[in-house]
Amino acid sequence: MPLKYTTFTNCFRAEAGASGTDTKGLMREHQFGKVELVTISEPDQSDTELNNMISCVENILKKLSIPYRIVELCSSDIGFSSSYTLDIEIWMPGQNKYREVSSCSNCKDFQSRRMKMRIKNFENGEIYYPHTLNGSSLAVGRLLISILENYQNEDGTIKIPPILKDYTNGLSIISNDKKI
Repeated sequence: MPLKYTTFTNCFRAEAGASGTDTKGLMREHQFGKVELVTISEPDQSDTELNNMISCVENILKKLSIPYRIVELCSSDIGFSSSYTLDIEIWMPGQNKYREVSSCSNCKDFQSRRMKMRIKNFENGEIYYPHTLNGSSLAVGRLLISILENYQNEDGTIKIPPILKDYTNGLSIISNDKKI
């Protein structure tokens, strides 16, 4: 312990097309991809593991030099199974505001009790419920928006973040001009 898992998932939003804001484009897609983080931990380590999850997301955003902030959600805004939730919001210059790109929750023993997942300590025979944590590491579409907006130059070109240059065959600028 802890047990840590990461996966890329395709997600589907049921309310796509509903009236309101963010119903078009990359901000609120009907189908979108995200990286999920799941941790199963000892009860006395779950707060530390939540901080570790947040650090993983922060590390990526720092390497991309994307402005972000961490928001602690109030009890009326957290999910049914969550005991404590932190959202990470990234700066979207085109909207002049921060938008959620990640949400990490400590569910304590709520989920393990509901699924009857127990751990046995073979040294003392104690059986207990582990704590579960989950988080959406990064909403890929929203992160792409933020990269494009934060790295756009006045002439409309987009500077490639230095950390991504190895993945662009050395390309440093994206432009609609074919003479890059």
